[in-house]
Amino acid sequence: MLGETRAAALVEQTLAQLGSEFPYCELAISVLDSQLTRFANNRIHQNVAEYSADARVRVVQGRRESVVGTNDLTPAGLAETARQALALIQHQPEAAEPPTLPETAHRVISTLGVASATAASTPDQRAEAVAAACQIAREANVAAFGFLSAEVQERVVANTRDLFCYHQGTAADSKVTVMAEEGAGAASQAAASIDQLDLAALASEAIRRAAPGQRRRALPPGTYPVLLDVYAVADVVRMLGTMGFGALTVQEGRSFLTDRFGQSVLGPQVTIRDDAIDPTGLPAPFDWEGVPTQPVTIIDQGVARAAVYDLATAAHAGRASTGHGLRRPNTFGPWPLHLVLSPGDSSLESLVAGMDRGVFISHFWYTRTVHDRWTVVTGMTRDGAFWVENGEIAYPIENLRFTQSYAQALQGVEAIGGATRLLHQMMATLRVPAVRLSSFEFTGQSG
Repeated sequence: MLGETRAAALVEQTLAQLGSEFPYCELAISVLDSQLTRFANNRIHQNVAEYSADARVRVVQGRRESVVGTNDLTPAGLAETARQALALIQHQPEAAEPPTLPETAHRVISTLGVASATAASTPDQRAEAVAAACQIAREANVAAFGFLSAEVQERVVANTRDLFCYHQGTAADSKVTVMAEEGAGAASQAAASIDQLDLAALASEAIRRAAPGQRRRALPPGTYPVLLDVYAVADVVRMLGTMGFGALTVQEGRSFLTDRFGQSVLGPQVTIRDDAIDPTGLPAPFDWEGVPTQPVTIIDQGVARAAVYDLATAAHAGRASTGHGLRRPNTFGPWPLHLVLSPGDSSLESLVAGMDRGVFISHFWYTRTVHDRWTVVTGMTRDGAFWVENGEIAYPIENLRFTQSYAQALQGVEAIGGATRLLHQMMATLRVPAVRLSSFEFTGQSG
């Protein structure tokens, strides 16, 4: 890893080579030291280590800008990349407005979210954790598959206006999928510290979802009450964030929040925030524009309150950035990458007990957007779906296909679980509880 001292020296030496006459230049450096243990059929089949580092160099001159990437993290390499970016500017079209740049010079040094156990993780330690999961699977006469990973991440953002931001953090992730003769189940969890991950517990949970020895029954298409476990809830919250929590989607009229701030858009029990400095998550105290990341309450008791902003969307709205900018080049606008759905006070058992009849869903799979503004998503259930009868899980059912407005579904929240879990999906980390909904539309069986 670079470390704060080396990172600062790298930036200083690079900018010195460019000289004071060079136009605005910005460095966005990412370093990743990753360890991964994979297992299949109850045994480890792969252990890999990867170290990667790259930089995006952005140069701005007037109303033109260009971005060039490199993995040559030497002062000479970065300076040459900056000169290449400058040479490309003449081929770029002029923007209607000058690119928005950070206005303040500041220095941020952060190790928020560093866990020594993750940084020091060894293959033997990960093998021991995997062995416990595989042993439980063997005893249940099922096959376990999955992974356990440990990462140390560095982020450096600096520019020719005396901005320097350095962050180091750790991330551990895990998943256990079990295959039984009749079906499959899965469980996963993320954390800053690998010590917080219990693969044996995840294996036991996955086995319960696989329901070995129980025959799956077909359920006719239709609209049913549902209980979404944390994994399905994470998909709902992540997709809503993708479709509508960023300011660019709001400004372009693509978001379900457009023209609805101050109005009720979800159920009154629903509060969603983006909190990149939550110490129980995977913190990131500044964004890729070097702006400190602010916690943002997006939905407050069902009412639309705010979106997340980067510099460009903030300038368009006449307000300050919330620190949610992505690395350039970026056509997505600001992005909420640390979403939290506030928990309720119900146990998972009481959520089940509160259902007369309905469907318990563990996971959604292969979800895709049908209509952003209406938040319509299509996808399938996976890794454990069950019929609930008289407040008890009665039997497993065949997987179902759905086409449903996620926002509409969350307007019918009946109860929210009290326990949350940190999960990693796509680029985002999410902390969510289980949620019971009054209705969800299933259009068919997925096989």
